[in-house]
Amino acid sequence: MTTMSSEISDEETPLLRSSRHAGSQAKPTLTGSTPLPWRQFSIILSLQVLEPMTSQVISPFAPQLIRDIGVTNGEEARVGFYVGLLVCNATTCLINSNALYTQQSLFFATEAFTTFHWSRLSDLVGRRPILLIGLSGISISMYSFGLSRTFWSVILSRCLCGALNGNVVVMKSMVADITDSTNMPQAYGYIPFAWQAGIALGPLIGGPLAHPTVRYPDIFGRLEFLKTYPYFLPCGVIGTLAIIWWCVTFLLLSESTKPSTSLAQLLGSRKSEIIASGTMSSASDVSEVKPLPFRDLLIPRVVVATSAYAAIALIEISFRAVQPVFYATPIKMGGLGLDTPAIGIILALLGILNGTLQALFFVRLHNWLGGRNLYLFSIFSCFPMLALFPVISSITKVQGLSYFVYLLVGLQLLLFVMLSSAYGVVFMYINASAPNRASIGATNGLAQTVVSITRAVGPALVNTAYSLSIEKQLLGGNMVYWLMVGMAWIAIGVGSVLPPRLCDC
Repeated sequence: MTTMSSEISDEETPLLRSSRHAGSQAKPTLTGSTPLPWRQFSIILSLQVLEPMTSQVISPFAPQLIRDIGVTNGEEARVGFYVGLLVCNATTCLINSNALYTQQSLFFATEAFTTFHWSRLSDLVGRRPILLIGLSGISISMYSFGLSRTFWSVILSRCLCGALNGNVVVMKSMVADITDSTNMPQAYGYIPFAWQAGIALGPLIGGPLAHPTVRYPDIFGRLEFLKTYPYFLPCGVIGTLAIIWWCVTFLLLSESTKPSTSLAQLLGSRKSEIIASGTMSSASDVSEVKPLPFRDLLIPRVVVATSAYAAIALIEISFRAVQPVFYATPIKMGGLGLDTPAIGIILALLGILNGTLQALFFVRLHNWLGGRNLYLFSIFSCFPMLALFPVISSITKVQGLSYFVYLLVGLQLLLFVMLSSAYGVVFMYINASAPNRASIGATNGLAQTVVSITRAVGPALVNTAYSLSIEKQLLGGNMVYWLMVGMAWIAIGVGSVLPPRLCDC
């Protein structure tokens, strides 16, 4: 972090406590907080916008792409399964629920294999080189996707994007590098807004620009290349944006941490040589520049913060998995019977609400309640949020889709936004729990790996429970919601062990 550059701390010194000692001795308050380094932070935010665009840009045309490449052999029922391998959104969930299980498991399993290594590498060589590699991976994979004409080339392109891209975790580490305990809540309040903006912009590019020779014959009608590759234009736009942001990152983004080695040295040396060279540094800064071995990351505060992250992620991914299925389930079976466009509007509204309200209120709530209390308060919002599922179902069976039903749906969305506040809290706790400054990336990578595994299991678990609840009328058709209530109690138990505030890590 910026205020830590002159601080000497050992391997067990919590980062945010160190940052406070190194800076002003005044108690951090909203009025006395360190200003955000907007020149650097704005670039990180723009990269946060780009990340979800890479997956969401293909969501509008993914079903037609699957039909065009002929992998289903004309069987329309199989389209959803193959779309699920490429992208997950509300439409995919409704086409075929198995698609959700497969996509979630494939994506998060791949992330679990790669994210820790990229984040740990960022501790060794710095954040910028890893971000540049990730942007290169996005660009290459998006161009490759647009040029793909077989199913396996499409899958290879998506896997390439995941394998070469550890930017999400590295950006979290970078936010920790450039902030301190007084302005980190403000930074994490803006990140959901940027992420939701990317989710919204992706389909706006992918939908209108697919099949441009058909949609805009006066402009593109004579271009045989776009007739042969009808999905290249939207993919090419994202690939080009990645190149532009590669240049912006290379020219304007400063390195936020002190690398213990260069990328060239890393490629030309064995790991043991790199560690040995790190130990030859002066005694005054060795603990700050030496990334710790994996086993040294497994200290209690890292385990607790990671567990809190996994707990909230399990609840969130479970809600998101059940939500569109509940909306689409016929009213007589306990759902709302909504069509795909209506569900899309509700989910888009949720994204707008989440991003906007987090940006407006997260800092105030964090300063008012403190980290642990805000986490617990967010988890407690699960109980009314989950209780609304059977309430909405019962009222809909009597009244139909009345204004009151939509009012309750809106209330449920607001409660989910409150639940999402826990994410900003755990991100800060994870950064604060890192054993030393040189292990921020590895700590974030470890947490993300655990969460990726959790997210691979969650959707299949709750959607199976949802199906059984409806088919067998277990607990009146509400067994899945009781299962999620159990998840919430586990999260409360884990959250109770968190330190009251970040500086107590």
